[in-house]
Parts: sequence; structure tokens; C-alpha cells
Amino acid sequence: MQKTETIWHNGVLKPWEENTTHVLTHTLHYGGGAFEGIRFYKTDKGPAIFQLEAHVQRLIYSSDVLGMKLGFSQGEISDAIVEMVKANGLEAGYIRPISYFGYKELGVSAKGNPVELVIANWPWGKYLPHDMVDIKVSKYKRISPETTVIDAKICGHYIGGILSAIELDGTHYHEALFMDHDGNIAEGAGENFFIVKDKTLYTPSLGHILPGITRATIIEIAQHYGYKVVEQKITLEQALEADEAFFTGTAVEVTPIKSINDEVIGKGVVGEVTEFIKQTYDDVVHGRNEDFIKYLTFV
Repeated sequence: MQKTETIWHNGVLKPWEENTTHVLTHTLHYGGGAFEGIRFYKTDKGPAIFQLEAHVQRLIYSSDVLGMKLGFSQGEISDAIVEMVKANGLEAGYIRPISYFGYKELGVSAKGNPVELVIANWPWGKYLPHDMVDIKVSKYKRISPETTVIDAKICGHYIGGILSAIELDGTHYHEALFMDHDGNIAEGAGENFFIVKDKTLYTPSLGHILPGITRATIIEIAQHYGYKVVEQKITLEQALEADEAFFTGTAVEVTPIKSINDEVIGKGVVGEVTEFIKQTYDDVVHGRNEDFIKYLTFV
């Protein structure tokens, strides 16, 4: 990771090297934190943060789920993110706001521990730097909605992703695919999942997945340009019979999928619908599409 000059911490910009936390901080031990991943892009009008409002809203929601009161309003957090981008002077990159329980008491309950809010940013290229990816169904399942608050973006939810990365280490697969506890497709290790059949887009319905902000944007883009989008349960068999498949997410943006468990999807090339969605999304985030300029916050 390439460091930048400063990190925002509880309202103060601090040098990168000086922004530390105690080894007994509560969230380090129990996973009770919330975070967001946000990208900002180079445009003709300067750096532009994509879907800032939606990301900050979800950060506040996820923090509330854990009983964390951030002490900053949505507007103040948004302003802090803009301030960070300005302070570090990057044209494009990645932003990581994270809220967590700090150091005071250890015990499963976080009550009485201070709440910390940190915002950092750094340069970051493609998360999955491949034209198409080969994925494998993980032996691990997506965490059950009966176990947690499934639509919150909580740090501890990503243990499955860590385990799946270990599972794929040394193989030719680029990413994992999780099934839910009913045996239907849920999502990737850090991505939402789409298939295309007869030019209709299908994506797993809510309830077992993180309702991704990029996912919602892709649904809106597709419908805006005349494509039908269906949110429903998707079996592995349906996915293998699809014409096209792709991942979406802040990190992966729109990433075409070539195969699942070594079974090639469609013709094994980037399909017409996926290519349109991918190119349109790229135009949107870089400020080249006026239809969705509302989602950009120019710095």
C-alpha cells in the first residue's frame, strides 16, 4: 500500500506514521467495527468521489447496528472525506472510513469503550487486474442473516473472505463465490454477483447479501438503458447456464467472469451486455455520462 501524507482521525488530520491505536483496542479483539470502501476518480473537472452520500449513510447505519455513536453528522463525515482527498492531493484513489471501539475495557460487550472514526485514502488500481476472472465456489458459506445484521458492513463479516483467500492460495482461481445457507448463490468474497440470460440481468435478492452500492448503481444503469433486471434466488446451475456473468463492487467495479468451478460461462468472452454495463459504469464514474452525474462529488 502506498502511503499518503495524512489521515483524518476524530476530526484531526494527522501524519500517516503517527496515526496509531492501542494493541488492546476493543475492535482488534472482537471485530466490532464498521467500514466503507469508496473510490474517487480523475475527471475533466478534477477528482470526483463516487456515491459519497450513500457510503456515508451506510457507515452510519452499520455503526448504529453495533451501538456506536460516531459523534459526527452525515454532512460532517462527508466534508471530512472531501477534506482528506484535498489534503493528500491525489487525482484518483481509494478512501477507507472506519469506525471502531477503542481502548478502555476488554470483554465482549463494548459498552463504555470510546468510539473512534478514521478516514484514510491512498492510490489504488484494479482490485482484480484481469480482463475476465475464473472463480470457485468456496467451501465456506455466506454468513447467515439469522446470525448477524446482514445488510451492515461490519468488519467481522469479512472473516469468510479471508478464509476463502487462503482456500484459493496457490490455485489458478482469482476469487471465491459464496453460497447462502439455502444453497443458492449469495455473493463473492467482497463483490455482488450478476448473470445475464437472453439479455436480462439477474442478481441474488436481498436478505443473504450485502446490498452493495455499486450493485444498486448497476441495476439503475441497466434499467435506465432499457434492460430488464430481476432480483431473485439464483442456483449454481442457473449461473452455469447463463450467457454472461460479472462481479460488481467499489473495488472490482464491473469485472467479467469467465468460469465458475472451471465451467466456462457462455462463450468465455466478455459478453455484449456486460461490456455495455462495464463501459457505461466507467463513463459514469469518470464524469463522462451526464445521466448519472448526480452520483459524483467533485473535489
